[in-house]
Amino acid sequence: MIDFSAVSLVPLVVLLPLIGAAVALILPRHPRAQQLITSGVLIAVVALGGIMMVIVDQHGTLVMEVGGWAAPFGIALVVDRLSALMVLVSAVVLLGVLLFSIGQGLADDDDETPVSIYYPTYLVLGAGVFNAFIAGDLFNLYVGFEILLVASYVLITLGGTGPRIRAGVTYVVVSLVSSILFLASIGLIYGATGTVNMAQLSLRIAELNPDIQLMLNLTLLVAFGIKAAIFPLAFWLPDSYPTAPAPVTAVFAGLLTKVGVYAIIRSQTLLFPESSVDKFLMVIAALTLIVGILGAVAQLDIKRLLSFTLISHIGYMIFGIAMGTELGFSATIFYIAHHIIVQTTLFLAVGLIERHGGSTSLASLGGILKAAPIIAVLFFIPMLNLGGIPPFSGFIGKLGLFEAAADLASPGAYWLMGIGALVSLLTLYALARAWTLAFWRRKEEIAEPEGQLWQTLQDAPDAEPLRERKEIPRSMFVATGGMVTVSLLLTFFAGPLYEYATRAGETLEQPARLVEQVLGSQPGPAGGSGDTGQDEAPEREGSAG
Repeated sequence: MIDFSAVSLVPLVVLLPLIGAAVALILPRHPRAQQLITSGVLIAVVALGGIMMVIVDQHGTLVMEVGGWAAPFGIALVVDRLSALMVLVSAVVLLGVLLFSIGQGLADDDDETPVSIYYPTYLVLGAGVFNAFIAGDLFNLYVGFEILLVASYVLITLGGTGPRIRAGVTYVVVSLVSSILFLASIGLIYGATGTVNMAQLSLRIAELNPDIQLMLNLTLLVAFGIKAAIFPLAFWLPDSYPTAPAPVTAVFAGLLTKVGVYAIIRSQTLLFPESSVDKFLMVIAALTLIVGILGAVAQLDIKRLLSFTLISHIGYMIFGIAMGTELGFSATIFYIAHHIIVQTTLFLAVGLIERHGGSTSLASLGGILKAAPIIAVLFFIPMLNLGGIPPFSGFIGKLGLFEAAADLASPGAYWLMGIGALVSLLTLYALARAWTLAFWRRKEEIAEPEGQLWQTLQDAPDAEPLRERKEIPRSMFVATGGMVTVSLLLTFFAGPLYEYATRAGETLEQPARLVEQVLGSQPGPAGGSGDTGQDEAPEREGSAG
């Protein structure tokens, strides 16, 4: 039994960032106050995420009925094991990137991150992300997407340079198309079922004609697929993310596509648990893996290289979803948590490289290992992790996916195992080549462009000339080192985290339990749900709190 005090924590993960943004916005001439407010809010959300993880793991799903209106008539905020984990990991990433951006702003006099709008917008972005993770109905999920997208429009164009404006236009147009498709899908679903509450939709969609179910499923997949950057809907990402300031690029790469993946998980497990698109998703996963990594191998710019690896590794997550099994969901959940942390860390390390070398083009970089060994280490560790080298969390996540595929034992699953292993090797190859050229190669070996092997690679379309090197404040090293430490903690505590992901996978594989908890909950005082529909959590040996 969960009391009202626990349920009342749920809306705070959205309310605190919005309140913090409002307070920061009225203090435009007090940058230190804005920094303290933003940091305090994100620290509070990290604590809330950890507390909710413990509560839902031990006692069951938290359901908050806003305004006292019981589901499905009112707005339901729902936190299960997956939601709680996503809130915690996202808050950790937002906090780490914030500390990095504070250091960069202090060193550059906030030329690239105007303080008066940066910190409030950053909190609004966080509120949108958290709202999407706890949304219990499709329209509230749409609202969460729109909140984070509006904030991202501002962040991606900070500085007002030509390349950023052009990238921002592409990003805005693609995002608007995705939002229109999502809203149209909601309209179709409401017209067919008379509700947008996801728990009730789980029951009503199952009663529809199979052809209508397939149409609704595909419309949502297209809308979410654009946001998740799956093939062939990922064309916008490599030209959009790398042009933004380093902190913005890091948080975008780590979080925004994962919100789309999260939405796909919810739609496929709760709305369409008996979906007929699993084989189609396997094909999409394979193409996303292959096309993404081939794009990465061909890149000369490190930011674009990482952007293509981001696309490629979304394919691993779609792979796990496509299998539709408990093992597949468990491995996917673990891999999402791993990828959010590691991808963000790599982009922060690239931010350090850019400041030290004046460029992110491998044609202009060299000798960083000798000149700045700390940067070399901060890039090398997450590089090995993303490449899936044992015993890092990237290896554990991929091994979990391969075990799920072997357990499924279908031809498509075996093919994806082979493709996944090949992509892992190519990821390591692309990153190791970048590390060798940027860090290991001596500065004096950077010769004229003619005849150089890397000149066959593709540079960024808006590649800028070599810029003046900038001082790197200690706080930027500390923030990046902190994220590297978090990525290592994923490895050290992989056992308890994977056990938690396994229990979260069990919940996803049995959507009827979540439906009962949402629709069967009784309203408590002040609109809170006093019961989750789950009396006690079964005793688990070796469970992680």
